[in-house]
Amino acid sequence: MPSFLPILNPLSSLIPSKSPLFRHSNFLIFRTYSSPAAEKFLTHLQKNQNHVETTLNTVKAKLDYPCITHVLKICAIDKPQLALRFFIWAGLQSTYRHSSYMFSQACKFLEIEQKPQLVIDVINAYRAEDCIVSVRMFKIILNLCRAAKDAKLGLLVLRKMKEFNCRPDTVSYNVVIRLVVDKGELDEAIGLMREMGMIDLYPDMITYVSIIKGLCDAGRLEDAFALIKVMKGHGCIPNAVVYSTLLDGICMHGSLERALEFLDGMEKEKGERKPNVVTYTSVIKGFVEKGKAMDASRILDRMYYLGIKPNKVTIVSILDGLCKEGHVDQAHKVIDKVSVSGIQYDELYSSLVVSLCRAGMCKESENVFRMMITRGMRPNGLASGSIIDRVFSDGRVLDAFGLIDSLEKSGILPPIDSETYSVLLAGLCQRNHLVETTKIANIMVDQRILLKRQCAESIIKFLASVGEDSLASRIANANS
Repeated sequence: MPSFLPILNPLSSLIPSKSPLFRHSNFLIFRTYSSPAAEKFLTHLQKNQNHVETTLNTVKAKLDYPCITHVLKICAIDKPQLALRFFIWAGLQSTYRHSSYMFSQACKFLEIEQKPQLVIDVINAYRAEDCIVSVRMFKIILNLCRAAKDAKLGLLVLRKMKEFNCRPDTVSYNVVIRLVVDKGELDEAIGLMREMGMIDLYPDMITYVSIIKGLCDAGRLEDAFALIKVMKGHGCIPNAVVYSTLLDGICMHGSLERALEFLDGMEKEKGERKPNVVTYTSVIKGFVEKGKAMDASRILDRMYYLGIKPNKVTIVSILDGLCKEGHVDQAHKVIDKVSVSGIQYDELYSSLVVSLCRAGMCKESENVFRMMITRGMRPNGLASGSIIDRVFSDGRVLDAFGLIDSLEKSGILPPIDSETYSVLLAGLCQRNHLVETTKIANIMVDQRILLKRQCAESIIKFLASVGEDSLASRIANANS
């Protein structure tokens, strides 16, 4: 029997086809969701090019995400200023509030990242029409700048506020400071913070955390510590988030000894300044990244002494480090130690399986995985997929099938990525393993797992060619 299946590329992706276009009055739009509400807004936008906000206020229609999306898609093509003014107006309405996702969608439809001048043009249009512009309107515009990750545009908008006698508040400054910090322009961010004081605004916790994190990421630890003193002087008491941020910076750019000294100081603090699980996890990651996983594992004792239970991120960080450094026995001891914190052995050993895989210790990883099956543990989908993918990539196709078969027979088959199933099924078909192919295909149908489109047609043809017409039909229907 010829092998006609293509080699499946696990990294390939599907490209959606483009929607057809059609005309709607003066607009070229996508054939998509429409509603009476959207059509009402579009009608008013078409008829009134100036002072559109006044006209929109007279429209009696419900604002929601689909409606706003539809209007933006239509207007953005040849009336982008109208689209942006509609978006800003919508965000001011008492019955509706833009979500973060809506801001990102608006940036995409209006192409703010590629055409930032559109924002300035709209602000200038407000002035030309002598529109009443509020701080709330500018906050919506600033959030668009944040979604577009455009620090330069954010600064321009902040300066424009003063031209309209709109006094920026702390929230407005925080948006721009965060943008500037993300661009690595830390001195500019500090300058903005000082500027706040000149207009009787006080930086808040968000302001300080943003700049301190930027300084720590850049390795400017002394500047970060100096800002902590300024923060305290203004009556803003650092909390565990601030201290954890500092610890991240110390672990990344300083010495581990200094990190432990800082942690000692935190442990003597009270209330919100005491270290939490995130703080300890930061230190543990710092030790692991410096190749000192054994020392990292001992930090667990400090956590338990203070009554702080590690979370999954903490444990995975330690296991990854121990396996990478070859301390497998210590990794097992860590699992026994943290099991008392309430995390199930199934999850702990699943994490160990993945950590061993990442460390290239494939044989040890597979042994742990098989031990879990023998003892009736339930490996999670990530652990199962990691092992099966590894075994398959070694050319052991039947062994990979055997692992899934063992899980299925034991009644502990976890959700496994459709990529893993598709790759394995393609490999079994290519080698003409009919019994195994039908078994995996039936599992996929029963669990409603879809094949990757790029190999579905070939697998369906293979099943039909060997007399499995019913199974081929079920897969075809499921993937149609």
